[in-house]
Amino acid sequence: MSDDRSVLRPPQGVVGSRFRVLGVQVNAVQISEVAQQIEAWIQRRDTCRFIAVTGMHGVMEAQHDATFKMVLNSADLVVPDGMPLVWLGRLRGLRLPRRVYGPELMLSVCQRTASRGVRHFFFGGAPGIPEKLTETLRSRFPGLDVVGTYSPPFRPLRPEEEEEVVEMINAAAPDILWVGLSTPKQEKWMHTYRDHLRVPVLVGVGAAFDINSGMKQQAPVWMREHGLEWLFRLFQEPQRLWRRYILYGSEFILYVTLELLGLRKSD
Repeated sequence: MSDDRSVLRPPQGVVGSRFRVLGVQVNAVQISEVAQQIEAWIQRRDTCRFIAVTGMHGVMEAQHDATFKMVLNSADLVVPDGMPLVWLGRLRGLRLPRRVYGPELMLSVCQRTASRGVRHFFFGGAPGIPEKLTETLRSRFPGLDVVGTYSPPFRPLRPEEEEEVVEMINAAAPDILWVGLSTPKQEKWMHTYRDHLRVPVLVGVGAAFDINSGMKQQAPVWMREHGLEWLFRLFQEPQRLWRRYILYGSEFILYVTLELLGLRKSD
């Protein structure tokens, strides 16, 4: 069921075909391909790239915020961190065995780059989380080079504070800046500051900070691989996540169904 109008060629030098989900361009890639692309960008060091690790939530945020849709579509990679996106890619004839699960992507990249001199910086999470994440990952991957951590306050930064954060990151000279601010905040932050940061790769991974530091329990593998992680997380944090999974989830099913039937256009 491949459709030339919905399956696109990626920009030159970027892995994976792209397909549209409600107007958001998603790269049909797997974790190993993303990790290889990150390493290639680090070696090239020609500009600051950013990767959006996106699922249904990000796509639906883009339906309610045209600016955010532009942000996602300006990313160097938008990877499918959600089984609904994987299923839609398969429907278009693309090979997508698995999702690009954010916590797993972080672990894969850290494992591949430990003892290779690749410099990591963890930006985001509640106070103490990036430090706990560093401790956990260094224990798991001896030789991992973490050159900085920062947990921003839960308020908008003043202009002078924003400049200080950028200067702090640039002074640490990381090769990868992991950003854990949650969607859509992390993607907007990466888009805003990519031209101010001397960092080859920015990766927005949201909940990976809490999960890989051991501060939050992740869903069992069978739930993650069959599109049921949302249910596990909803039971964990119903007050925070009910809107995302109940309201946005229902809207997502409706919009995708209408688009597949040719009754709605998102582009």
